[in-house]
Amino acid sequence: MVVRTGRIDLVYTPKHFQVDDDTAAQIVAQIRAADLVTVTDDGLEATYLPFLFDPERGTHGTLIGHLARLNDQWNKPARGEALVIAHGLDTYISPAWYPSKAAHGRVVPTWNYATAHIYGELVVHDDVAWLEEHVRRLTHHHESARDEPWSVDDAPAAFIAGQLRAIVGIEVVVSRIEVKVKMSQNRPEADIDGVVSGLTEAGREDVAELVERSRR
Repeated sequence: MVVRTGRIDLVYTPKHFQVDDDTAAQIVAQIRAADLVTVTDDGLEATYLPFLFDPERGTHGTLIGHLARLNDQWNKPARGEALVIAHGLDTYISPAWYPSKAAHGRVVPTWNYATAHIYGELVVHDDVAWLEEHVRRLTHHHESARDEPWSVDDAPAAFIAGQLRAIVGIEVVVSRIEVKVKMSQNRPEADIDGVVSGLTEAGREDVAELVERSRR
């Protein structure tokens, strides 16, 4: 079942773990690297690679990346849509953190996580000019916050030209997005408090903060 809610199409997830369009868009915009999965005549192919999300390309945005030329995935026609799987924060949740454990004992361990499944058409770009623009943009995205950012121009031009010949550009033109954030929203408030405390004591303040933000 696909629920159409404005700009982004969300595939059904349990009610407690659904997110709104703005949150989904924010999660997708923050993707740094993810798994590209395609179905080919040879079966499933998968590669983990860095991505940039461009919200202005396509109706629902486009994920942009590149593969090594020696990686056959780009050269094998995809049967149907490609799937990009991006993982956010995740961690084990102990039932010992729930006050419910002392109250009635009917609790079990679980796993908290945030994930995005992005579906779309795979487009290949075997063009040096396109690749150079993409590599410069990707580099700037990751280097701009550094005090002394590295630039593509810091390397010899002939070396960069050789590197560009060794890769192939790809786009996943997004057709639909499924985002699921499972952060204890289905637990009673007291149990959520216990999860936040337990995660903080375990040194997972990052997940504890997301649990707090995800409260319904």
